[in-house]
Amino acid sequence: MKFLSEYRDADLAKKYLDEIHATVTQPWNIMEVCGGQTHSLVKNGIMDLLPKEVQMIHGPGCPVCVTPLHLIDKAIYLAEDENVILCSFGDMLRVPGSEKSLLQAKAAGADVRILYSPLEAVQIANDNPNKEVVFFAVGFETTAPANALSVDKAHDLGLTNFSILASQVLVPPAMEAVIEDEESKIDAFLAAGHVCTIMGMDEYYPLVTRYKIPMVVTGFEPVDLLQGILLTIQQLEKGEAILENQYSRVVKPEGNHKAQELLRKIFTISDREWRGIGTIPVSGLEVRPEYASFDANLKFNINIKKVEEPKECIAGLVLKGIKKPMECSQFGKKCTPQNPMGAPMVSSEGACAAYYHFSGAAETIV
Repeated sequence: MKFLSEYRDADLAKKYLDEIHATVTQPWNIMEVCGGQTHSLVKNGIMDLLPKEVQMIHGPGCPVCVTPLHLIDKAIYLAEDENVILCSFGDMLRVPGSEKSLLQAKAAGADVRILYSPLEAVQIANDNPNKEVVFFAVGFETTAPANALSVDKAHDLGLTNFSILASQVLVPPAMEAVIEDEESKIDAFLAAGHVCTIMGMDEYYPLVTRYKIPMVVTGFEPVDLLQGILLTIQQLEKGEAILENQYSRVVKPEGNHKAQELLRKIFTISDREWRGIGTIPVSGLEVRPEYASFDANLKFNINIKKVEEPKECIAGLVLKGIKKPMECSQFGKKCTPQNPMGAPMVSSEGACAAYYHFSGAAETIV
Protein backbone atom coordinates (compact mmCIF):
# COMPACT_ATOMS: atom_id res chain seq x y z
CA MET A 1 0.00 0.00 0.00
CA LYS A 2 1.66 3.19 -1.21
CA PHE A 3 2.79 5.63 1.51
CA LEU A 4 2.27 2.95 4.16
CA SER A 5 3.99 -0.36 3.45
CA GLU A 6 7.29 1.28 2.52
CA TYR A 7 7.29 3.00 5.92
CA ARG A 8 7.21 -0.44 7.55
CA ASP A 9 10.18 -1.72 5.53
CA ALA A 10 12.57 -3.59 7.83
CA ASP A 11 15.69 -2.82 5.77
CA LEU A 12 14.97 0.90 5.73
CA ALA A 13 14.18 0.84 9.44
CA LYS A 14 17.50 -0.88 10.14
CA LYS A 15 19.32 1.71 8.03
CA TYR A 16 17.94 4.59 10.14
CA LEU A 17 18.51 2.67 13.35
CA ASP A 18 22.16 2.06 12.45
CA GLU A 19 22.56 5.77 11.64
CA ILE A 20 21.10 6.70 15.02
CA HIS A 21 23.61 4.44 16.78
CA ALA A 22 26.46 5.86 14.70
CA THR A 23 25.43 9.50 15.30
CA VAL A 24 24.62 9.73 19.00
CA THR A 25 27.51 10.57 21.35
CA GLN A 26 25.72 11.73 24.51
CA PRO A 27 22.37 11.37 26.32
CA TRP A 28 19.32 13.04 24.78
CA ASN A 29 15.68 13.18 25.86
CA ILE A 30 13.22 13.32 22.97
CA MET A 31 9.50 13.73 23.57
CA GLU A 32 7.04 12.26 21.08
CA VAL A 33 3.96 14.42 21.56
CA CYS A 34 1.24 12.13 20.25
CA GLY A 35 -0.08 8.95 21.83
CA GLY A 36 -0.22 7.38 18.37
CA GLN A 37 3.53 7.83 18.13
CA THR A 38 3.95 6.33 21.60
CA HIS A 39 1.96 3.22 20.69
CA SER A 40 3.99 2.73 17.52
CA LEU A 41 7.28 3.11 19.39
CA VAL A 42 6.29 0.56 22.02
CA LYS A 43 4.36 -1.86 19.79
CA ASN A 44 7.15 -2.11 17.22
CA GLY A 45 9.90 -2.58 19.79
CA ILE A 46 11.67 0.65 18.82
CA MET A 47 12.16 1.64 22.44
CA ASP A 48 14.31 -1.46 23.00
CA LEU A 49 16.32 -0.98 19.81
CA LEU A 50 17.43 2.60 20.38
CA PRO A 51 20.85 3.24 21.95
CA LYS A 52 20.78 3.76 25.70
CA GLU A 53 21.72 7.43 25.19
CA VAL A 54 18.35 8.10 23.50
CA GLN A 55 15.45 8.32 25.92
CA MET A 56 11.96 8.69 24.45
CA ILE A 57 9.69 10.71 26.72
CA HIS A 58 5.95 10.26 26.28
CA GLY A 59 3.98 13.49 25.95
CA PRO A 60 0.42 14.69 26.64
CA GLY A 61 -0.76 13.86 23.13
CA CYS A 62 -3.80 11.78 24.10
CA PRO A 63 -6.96 13.91 23.98
CA VAL A 64 -9.04 11.32 25.80
CA CYS A 65 -6.42 11.17 28.55
CA VAL A 66 -6.41 14.92 29.16
CA THR A 67 -10.19 15.38 29.18
CA PRO A 68 -10.96 16.74 32.67
CA LEU A 69 -12.61 14.46 35.19
CA HIS A 70 -15.49 16.88 35.77
CA LEU A 71 -16.23 17.05 32.03
CA ILE A 72 -16.58 13.26 31.90
CA ASP A 73 -18.91 13.57 34.89
CA LYS A 74 -20.92 16.15 32.91
CA ALA A 75 -21.21 13.74 29.97
CA ILE A 76 -22.41 10.99 32.32
CA TYR A 77 -24.90 13.39 33.92
CA LEU A 78 -26.33 14.20 30.49
CA ALA A 79 -26.38 10.56 29.42
CA GLU A 80 -28.45 9.65 32.46
CA ASP A 81 -31.12 12.19 31.48
CA GLU A 82 -33.87 10.15 29.80
CA ASN A 83 -34.43 12.99 27.34
CA VAL A 84 -30.82 12.90 26.08
CA ILE A 85 -29.00 10.74 23.54
CA LEU A 86 -25.29 11.05 24.36
CA CYS A 87 -22.99 10.31 21.43
CA SER A 88 -19.23 9.79 21.60
CA PHE A 89 -16.21 8.22 20.00
CA GLY A 90 -15.59 4.77 21.45
CA ASP A 91 -12.38 5.77 23.23
CA MET A 92 -14.28 7.85 25.78
CA LEU A 93 -16.66 5.19 27.02
CA ARG A 94 -14.35 3.37 29.43
CA VAL A 95 -12.48 6.40 30.75
CA PRO A 96 -13.30 6.68 34.46
CA GLY A 97 -15.23 9.62 35.83
CA SER A 98 -15.31 10.32 39.53
CA GLU A 99 -17.77 7.49 40.21
CA LYS A 100 -18.36 5.62 36.95
CA SER A 101 -17.68 5.62 33.22
CA LEU A 102 -19.97 6.27 30.27
CA LEU A 103 -19.88 2.54 29.57
CA GLN A 104 -21.20 1.81 33.05
CA ALA A 105 -23.91 4.44 32.56
CA LYS A 106 -24.83 2.79 29.26
CA ALA A 107 -24.99 -0.62 30.95
CA ALA A 108 -27.40 0.86 33.49
CA GLY A 109 -29.73 2.01 30.71
CA ALA A 110 -28.45 5.39 29.51
CA ASP A 111 -28.78 6.02 25.78
CA VAL A 112 -25.09 6.26 24.92
CA ARG A 113 -24.13 5.69 21.30
CA ILE A 114 -20.67 5.06 19.83
CA LEU A 115 -20.13 6.90 16.56
CA TYR A 116 -17.37 7.20 13.99
CA SER A 117 -18.28 10.76 12.98
CA PRO A 118 -20.02 13.68 14.71
CA LEU A 119 -22.09 14.09 11.55
CA GLU A 120 -23.83 10.84 12.52
CA ALA A 121 -24.97 12.64 15.68
CA VAL A 122 -26.48 15.41 13.55
CA GLN A 123 -28.44 12.77 11.63
CA ILE A 124 -29.60 11.19 14.89
CA ALA A 125 -30.83 14.61 16.05
CA ASN A 126 -32.64 15.09 12.76
CA ASP A 127 -34.29 11.68 13.12
CA ASN A 128 -35.22 12.17 16.80
CA PRO A 129 -36.74 15.67 17.11
CA ASN A 130 -38.16 14.89 20.55
CA LYS A 131 -34.76 14.04 22.01
CA GLU A 132 -31.76 16.21 22.86
CA VAL A 133 -28.68 14.84 21.11
CA VAL A 134 -25.28 15.74 22.58
CA PHE A 135 -21.98 14.82 20.95
CA PHE A 136 -18.99 14.60 23.31
CA ALA A 137 -16.54 16.55 21.15
CA VAL A 138 -13.10 15.44 22.29
CA GLY A 139 -9.82 15.80 20.47
CA PHE A 140 -6.91 17.87 19.23
CA GLU A 141 -6.86 19.97 16.08
CA THR A 142 -7.24 16.72 14.15
CA THR A 143 -10.86 16.05 15.14
CA ALA A 144 -11.85 19.69 15.65
CA PRO A 145 -12.82 20.35 11.99
CA ALA A 146 -15.30 17.45 11.97
CA ASN A 147 -16.77 18.60 15.27
CA ALA A 148 -17.03 22.15 13.92
CA LEU A 149 -18.67 20.79 10.77
CA SER A 150 -21.34 19.08 12.87
CA VAL A 151 -22.30 22.42 14.43
CA ASP A 152 -22.26 24.12 11.04
CA LYS A 153 -24.46 21.39 9.55
CA ALA A 154 -26.91 21.42 12.46
CA HIS A 155 -27.15 25.21 12.14
CA ASP A 156 -27.88 24.96 8.41
CA LEU A 157 -30.58 22.35 9.09
CA GLY A 158 -32.15 24.57 11.74
CA LEU A 159 -31.86 21.87 14.41
CA THR A 160 -32.64 22.99 17.94
CA ASN A 161 -31.98 19.62 19.61
CA PHE A 162 -28.29 19.18 18.79
CA SER A 163 -25.28 20.39 20.79
CA ILE A 164 -21.69 19.45 21.51
CA LEU A 165 -19.93 19.07 24.84
CA ALA A 166 -16.59 20.52 23.75
CA SER A 167 -13.27 19.28 25.08
CA GLN A 168 -11.09 20.44 22.20
CA VAL A 169 -7.45 21.02 23.07
CA LEU A 170 -4.53 22.53 21.17
CA VAL A 171 -1.08 20.97 20.94
CA PRO A 172 1.44 23.88 20.73
CA PRO A 173 0.40 25.47 24.06
CA ALA A 174 0.72 22.06 25.73
CA MET A 175 4.21 21.65 24.31
CA GLU A 176 5.15 25.06 25.68
CA ALA A 177 3.74 24.10 29.08
CA VAL A 178 5.90 20.98 29.05
CA ILE A 179 9.00 23.01 28.16
CA GLU A 180 8.24 25.54 30.91
CA ASP A 181 7.68 22.89 33.58
CA GLU A 182 10.62 23.04 35.99
CA GLU A 183 10.76 19.24 36.13
CA SER A 184 10.95 18.93 32.36
CA LYS A 185 14.19 17.75 30.77
CA ILE A 186 13.19 17.66 27.11
CA ASP A 187 15.91 18.23 24.51
CA ALA A 188 13.79 17.83 21.36
CA PHE A 189 10.28 17.05 20.12
CA LEU A 190 8.69 14.76 17.57
CA ALA A 191 5.61 16.80 16.62
CA ALA A 192 2.36 15.08 15.67
CA GLY A 193 1.96 14.78 11.92
CA HIS A 194 -1.84 14.55 11.88
CA VAL A 195 -2.19 17.82 13.82
CA CYS A 196 0.14 19.57 11.37
CA THR A 197 -1.90 18.16 8.47
CA ILE A 198 -4.70 20.44 9.65
CA MET A 199 -2.84 23.40 11.14
CA GLY A 200 0.39 23.45 9.18
CA MET A 201 3.75 24.24 10.77
CA ASP A 202 3.71 27.98 11.43
CA GLU A 203 2.67 27.61 15.08
CA TYR A 204 5.84 25.67 15.88
CA TYR A 205 8.45 28.14 14.62
CA PRO A 206 8.06 30.48 17.63
CA LEU A 207 8.63 27.57 20.03
CA VAL A 208 11.76 26.45 18.19
CA THR A 209 13.10 29.99 18.10
CA ARG A 210 12.20 30.97 21.67
CA TYR A 211 13.40 27.81 23.39
CA LYS A 212 16.16 26.77 20.96
CA ILE A 213 14.71 23.27 20.84
CA PRO A 214 14.68 21.00 17.76
CA MET A 215 11.33 19.79 16.43
CA VAL A 216 10.63 17.25 13.71
CA VAL A 217 7.11 16.62 12.42
CA THR A 218 6.72 12.87 11.89
CA GLY A 219 4.22 10.25 10.84
CA PHE A 220 3.35 7.16 12.84
CA GLU A 221 4.92 4.20 11.07
CA PRO A 222 8.23 2.70 12.30
CA VAL A 223 10.33 4.25 9.53
CA ASP A 224 8.67 7.65 10.09
CA LEU A 225 9.62 7.60 13.75
CA LEU A 226 13.15 6.30 13.27
CA GLN A 227 13.88 8.89 10.60
CA GLY A 228 12.40 11.60 12.85
CA ILE A 229 14.53 10.48 15.78
CA LEU A 230 17.61 10.49 13.56
CA LEU A 231 16.87 14.03 12.36
CA THR A 232 16.47 15.31 15.93
CA ILE A 233 19.70 13.64 17.06
CA GLN A 234 21.58 15.11 14.09
CA GLN A 235 20.37 18.56 15.14
CA LEU A 236 21.20 18.00 18.80
CA GLU A 237 24.68 16.70 18.07
CA LYS A 238 25.37 19.74 15.87
CA GLY A 239 23.91 22.19 18.38
CA GLU A 240 21.16 23.21 15.96
CA ALA A 241 17.49 23.93 16.63
CA ILE A 242 15.24 24.02 13.56
CA LEU A 243 11.81 22.78 12.54
CA GLU A 244 11.88 19.89 10.05
CA ASN A 245 9.10 18.02 8.28
CA GLN A 246 9.69 14.28 8.00
CA TYR A 247 6.01 13.72 7.15
CA SER A 248 6.07 15.79 3.97
CA ARG A 249 4.07 13.19 2.05
CA VAL A 250 1.05 14.32 4.10
CA VAL A 251 1.91 17.57 5.91
CA LYS A 252 2.08 20.79 3.93
CA PRO A 253 3.63 23.85 5.60
CA GLU A 254 0.41 25.83 5.27
CA GLY A 255 -1.87 23.02 6.46
CA ASN A 256 -5.49 22.71 5.37
CA HIS A 257 -6.92 26.19 4.84
CA LYS A 258 -10.55 25.04 4.52
CA ALA A 259 -10.37 23.18 7.81
CA GLN A 260 -8.75 26.18 9.50
CA GLU A 261 -11.49 28.49 8.20
CA LEU A 262 -14.15 26.19 9.61
CA LEU A 263 -12.44 26.15 13.00
CA ARG A 264 -12.33 29.95 13.09
CA LYS A 265 -16.00 30.09 12.11
CA ILE A 266 -17.29 27.82 14.89
CA PHE A 267 -14.70 28.00 17.68
CA THR A 268 -12.80 30.60 19.65
CA ILE A 269 -9.56 29.98 21.55
CA SER A 270 -9.78 29.79 25.34
CA ASP A 271 -7.92 28.57 28.39
CA ARG A 272 -8.46 24.86 28.98
CA GLU A 273 -8.07 22.48 31.89
CA TRP A 274 -6.05 19.35 31.10
CA ARG A 275 -6.67 16.29 33.25
CA GLY A 276 -3.71 15.58 35.48
CA ILE A 277 -1.89 18.72 34.32
CA GLY A 278 -4.03 21.73 35.19
CA THR A 279 -5.16 24.77 33.24
CA ILE A 280 -3.02 25.70 30.24
CA PRO A 281 -3.63 29.21 28.83
CA VAL A 282 -5.04 29.50 25.28
CA SER A 283 -4.94 25.72 24.87
CA GLY A 284 -8.57 24.98 24.09
CA LEU A 285 -11.43 25.68 21.70
CA GLU A 286 -14.87 26.82 22.83
CA VAL A 287 -18.00 27.29 20.74
CA ARG A 288 -18.35 30.91 19.61
CA PRO A 289 -21.16 33.00 21.13
CA GLU A 290 -22.87 33.11 17.72
CA TYR A 291 -23.42 29.36 18.02
CA ALA A 292 -24.15 29.27 21.76
CA SER A 293 -27.34 27.27 21.24
CA PHE A 294 -25.12 24.37 20.14
CA ASP A 295 -22.91 24.53 23.24
CA ALA A 296 -24.03 21.85 25.70
CA ASN A 297 -22.15 23.59 28.51
CA LEU A 298 -24.46 26.58 28.10
CA LYS A 299 -27.59 24.78 26.98
CA PHE A 300 -27.88 22.52 30.01
CA ASN A 301 -27.76 23.67 33.61
CA ILE A 302 -25.18 21.23 34.93
CA ASN A 303 -23.75 21.71 38.40
CA ILE A 304 -20.93 19.20 38.75
CA LYS A 305 -18.65 19.31 41.75
CA LYS A 306 -14.98 18.92 40.87
CA VAL A 307 -13.38 15.84 42.37
CA GLU A 308 -9.68 15.18 42.88
CA GLU A 309 -7.91 12.39 40.99
CA PRO A 310 -7.06 9.21 42.95
CA LYS A 311 -3.91 9.92 44.93
CA GLU A 312 -2.24 6.69 43.78
CA CYS A 313 -2.66 7.64 40.10
CA ILE A 314 0.37 9.35 38.52
CA ALA A 315 -1.31 9.93 35.14
CA GLY A 316 -0.49 13.65 35.27
CA LEU A 317 3.22 12.93 35.66
CA VAL A 318 3.05 10.41 32.81
CA LEU A 319 1.29 12.93 30.56
CA LYS A 320 3.96 15.55 31.28
CA GLY A 321 6.73 13.05 30.52
CA ILE A 322 8.12 13.16 34.04
CA LYS A 323 7.33 9.52 34.85
CA LYS A 324 7.06 6.35 32.76
CA PRO A 325 3.98 4.12 33.17
CA MET A 326 6.04 1.33 34.75
CA GLU A 327 7.05 3.71 37.55
CA CYS A 328 3.47 3.76 38.85
CA SER A 329 3.03 1.47 41.87
CA GLN A 330 -0.46 0.53 40.67
CA PHE A 331 0.49 -0.26 37.05
CA GLY A 332 -0.87 -3.67 36.08
CA LYS A 333 -2.13 -4.21 39.63
CA LYS A 334 -4.92 -1.98 40.80
CA CYS A 335 -4.84 -0.15 37.46
CA THR A 336 -5.50 -2.23 34.33
CA PRO A 337 -7.38 -1.59 31.05
CA GLN A 338 -10.28 -3.57 32.53
CA ASN A 339 -10.28 -1.47 35.71
CA PRO A 340 -8.42 1.78 34.93
CA MET A 341 -7.59 4.34 37.57
CA GLY A 342 -6.51 6.91 35.00
CA ALA A 343 -7.34 7.63 31.37
CA PRO A 344 -3.87 6.74 29.95
CA MET A 345 -4.52 3.10 30.87
CA VAL A 346 -7.71 2.80 28.82
CA SER A 347 -7.35 5.10 25.82
CA SER A 348 -6.05 3.64 22.57
CA GLU A 349 -3.52 6.52 22.59
CA GLY A 350 -2.64 6.31 26.28
CA ALA A 351 0.98 5.60 27.23
CA CYS A 352 -0.03 3.27 30.08
CA ALA A 353 -2.18 1.18 27.74
CA ALA A 354 0.71 0.97 25.26
CA TYR A 355 3.06 -0.36 27.93
CA TYR A 356 0.45 -2.75 29.30
CA HIS A 357 -0.37 -4.29 25.93
CA PHE A 358 2.94 -4.18 24.10
CA SER A 359 5.98 -3.56 26.30
CA GLY A 360 8.25 -6.59 26.38
CA ALA A 361 5.94 -8.63 24.19
CA ALA A 362 5.85 -6.83 20.87
CA GLU A 363 7.55 -8.12 17.76
CA THR A 364 10.42 -5.89 16.74
CA ILE A 365 10.68 -4.43 13.26
CA VAL A 366 14.19 -5.66 12.48
